[in-house]
Amino acid sequence: MKTVVQRVSEARVSVDGKVVGEISHGMLVLLGFAPEDSMDDLNWMINKLINLRIFKDNENKMNLSVQDIKGSILIVSQFTLYGDSKKGNRPSFVSAAGPEIAIPLYNSFISSLKDSFSGKVETGIFGADMKVSLINDGPVTLIIESP
Repeated sequence: MKTVVQRVSEARVSVDGKVVGEISHGMLVLLGFAPEDSMDDLNWMINKLINLRIFKDNENKMNLSVQDIKGSILIVSQFTLYGDSKKGNRPSFVSAAGPEIAIPLYNSFISSLKDSFSGKVETGIFGADMKVSLINDGPVTLIIESP
């Protein structure tokens, strides 16, 4: 499992011109799955995300988590995180999980995240042509992969 995490002051995702997910202060998480990902990977990533200390405290240091600041999380599925462009100019996505694996993992991830996190969780629509807009706060952007 691979994520790109961005600390945002706001973010939204639209499908066909309609906003389907929107948050204010919190994190935008682009989420991709590999075929070998398991529930252990999901649980590890959820724990990492909700406890990741990327928000500033009173001393202007990154010491607070999204839970600490009572922030929100916007999850957007992104199979292109597993794009490989080492050969040629057209990326290959053979390392990404196919929909038969990724959809159940995505649904389990969202469900488990909502059970584990007390803040607002918003999502895009898996497999849709989504338009994502955000204001990256910092900017702070991290790439996190499950072990």
